[in-house]
Order: sequence, then C-alpha cells, then structure tokens
Amino acid sequence: MTSLAKKRGNKSLMTASSVTAVILAGGSGTRFWPASRAARPKQLLPLTSHAPMLVETAHRVLPLVGGWTGVLIAGGRRTEAETRALLPDLPPNNLLVEPAPRNTAPCIGWASAVVARRDPEGVVLVLPSDHHVADVPAFRRALELAVGAARAGSIVTLGIRPSRPETGFGYIELEDGEGAVRAARRFVEKPDLETARAFLTGGKHLWNAGMFVFRAKDMLRAFEAHQPQISTLLQRIAAATGTSAEAEVLEGSFSAMPSVSIDYGVMEHLREIAVVPADFGWSDVGSWQAAWELADKDDAGNASDRALVAIDSRGNFVIDATRGASKKLVALLGVSDLVVVESEDAVLVMPRERAQDVRLIIEEAQAPSPRAALTSAKAVAFVVGFRALRCNPSTGCTCPRSSLAG
Repeated sequence: MTSLAKKRGNKSLMTASSVTAVILAGGSGTRFWPASRAARPKQLLPLTSHAPMLVETAHRVLPLVGGWTGVLIAGGRRTEAETRALLPDLPPNNLLVEPAPRNTAPCIGWASAVVARRDPEGVVLVLPSDHHVADVPAFRRALELAVGAARAGSIVTLGIRPSRPETGFGYIELEDGEGAVRAARRFVEKPDLETARAFLTGGKHLWNAGMFVFRAKDMLRAFEAHQPQISTLLQRIAAATGTSAEAEVLEGSFSAMPSVSIDYGVMEHLREIAVVPADFGWSDVGSWQAAWELADKDDAGNASDRALVAIDSRGNFVIDATRGASKKLVALLGVSDLVVVESEDAVLVMPRERAQDVRLIIEEAQAPSPRAALTSAKAVAFVVGFRALRCNPSTGCTCPRSSLAG
C-alpha cells in the first residue's frame, strides 16, 4: 500500500451525511458449545454481561447513528426470529437476512448498497456483533475519527494496540508517520509467536479487529475493481429492489456470490487504507477462556452465573446455559481452572487451557457413527482433558451425538 494522503474531516457524526452501523451477526456457534449452536450463535449469548452481545453492540453505537433507523443487522435465517425478538425497536427492513452464508464480503457489499440507496453520501460503520468493549467513550471517539476520514474519501479500519504477543489475530502494519489517523502499509496474516513478539515491541503493528468505516459509494467502487462478480450481482439486486421480483432476485443473486472475506476479497487489494490506532479495552471473546477473563470473579478467581459452592477450588468458570431452566446447585471440591457449562441437552467439563479444543467435540458429534441415529437422550456429558468419553449402546446409553453440534 502506498502512503496515504492526509484526509481529514472535522464535521460531527450527525451532520453532512448519514452514518449507519452495519452489525455483522452471522456465525456458526461452535466456539462456545454447548451454550452456542447454529441457531443460537455467540452473539445471541450474554457472555460479558446480562445482555446478549448483539444487544450490547447495538446500544453501544446508537448515539453515533441517531437511533435505531441508523442500525442495520446482517445475519442468517436461522437467527432471524431471535434477533427480531432481542431488538424490538429495530425497523423491520433494517434486518438484512442473508439467503445463504457467504462470508463477510457479500454481506458488507449488500449492506453498502442498501445504505447508498438511502443516502448516496452515507457513511458505513462495519462492526462485529460479538466483541467486547470495556471503554465505550474511547470506542466512540475512535469511530468519530474514522468517520471524519471516511467523509473525506478514505476507507478506514480500526487497529487495536496490542497488549501481548497474540498469534490468533491478524495484524495491520503501519506506514511511518504520526497522527490520530495513520496510513496502513499492509495486512499481515496470523504470525508465529516469535514474530508476534517482534510486532509487540516494534510498535508498528496493530491487531486487526475487523472494524471498518467508509462511504458506501467508495466501498461499492472497491467491489467493482476487486470483486466484479459480486459487484454485478449487487447491481442486479439493487435493480430488483422494490419490485415483485425482489425476493427471487435476492435469493438467486446472493446465493451465487463467492464466499470470501472482506479482508481477502477487498481490503488487501486497496492501495490506500487509513487506520485509527485505538485502545478501548477490546476483546474478540474468542473462547470460554476469554469469557472467564472478562467475568466478575470471587476472591478465589471463580466466576459463575448460578448457585455455586466452591471449596478449595480456584479459577473455575461455571455457566448455566439453560436460560434459567436448570435449578441445580453446582458444587466444586478441590478442583481448579475448569470450565463447566450446562445446556438443555449437554454438559461440558474441561480445563480452561483447552478452551480452543471445543471444536474437537463438534467434530466428534458430527462424525458418522451408529450412535448418530439415537436421539432420545435428555442429557449428554462431555469431559475434555481427563479421559476419553465413549458411549456403549449395550449399556443403555442413548447419546444423540448427531444433534449436539446444531
């Protein structure tokens, strides 16, 4: 990427052109199993407070966009009903229901076209629905800076100043220079630990948090240049909007789009990208371990949202994912650093350090097996990291393994 020309705006968010928050609310619901499933992914869970993460995200940006008319939620059909129930003030047409999962580029392209139709000069804030922000005022100040640069013609991303040598995030490398809005040199894939340590000490790399700010028309031009197939299909959808063929054209055109991320499909190809370096207590809340780190804890480091007795036990995370249906008391004796999650049909127990291995349970649950046809059990327990759990149909086990992933 070439050095970015200085592009600044000094207008407030609510003047000149509209600002719309596009909140990405897709997701497959795997990292927080058994609480999350395909029909109730992470953003619909109250992982960092008493409110679902999607609700927190929407309320975080309402003052910046002038209320609910300035919020678009993009998500799938399986979560449509619950999303509408959680956000009753969202205008019905502001929920963009994707006909098929196609990653972030088609979704952001479609949302940009919707905003451009409503306001040709409109600015878009693209935000994940399932991230945590500890310092909301600082978050809003960063977005205000980004909106100013976007109104001047820049496509902007927010970069998080790293606090540790993280190998699980992509990075943004900065050009030399100073200022509240910087120029990006390039996007960097997830590094190994040695490289991540160098990024941390070097001071020129930021975490890529997946937050973008731009005028809708500028992003649509970027799609024309770098994703012409998606651009053509977006134009087809726009032409049918408001006609009797709208639903059919949306279904066919969106489903025909390639599945590609906005980073890979568009952002990495741009010659100029602006960056707002920021520090507002951001977390992507990527695992049960991350959720425990953010949770309120007792003096022994135990966190729980249910009745808990913990004796000689430290650092445990106990979660009721039954939506209040469970009345069980959980008792811990002489154990440390565990995650214990109960849902309506499953119980998970694992060491916190193995939180990234929840995917192994999903793979096991989806594997072909005679047990996959047995669907009458009311509860299944999975224990990770202690011993392999194996069901034996001859003993009367009726583990509905095939139903656990979804």
